[in-house]
Amino acid sequence: MAISGLKNAGITDPKKLDESRTKAVLLASEKTGKDLYRQIYDITFVDKSGAKFQVITSSEASSSECSMSGVDVYVVTQKIDGGQ
Repeated sequence: MAISGLKNAGITDPKKLDESRTKAVLLASEKTGKDLYRQIYDITFVDKSGAKFQVITSSEASSSECSMSGVDVYVVTQKIDGGQ
């Protein structure tokens, strides 16, 4: 869904991405109901030229479905290093 969000926003074309270099990190998971969780992911996509696209996604998931709701996709335009 994050790739679709990037495509729909005109940021990149999925055909240009190198999926083997995609990195997804679960930042938070909170139980919101019986077998229902709100999950926040930090996902970095890399295209074949080496350009990186970072997004944060928020969605609801269960043990039987990885997406029980629409997915909110936020494009990270700048990441500030905390000096670590």
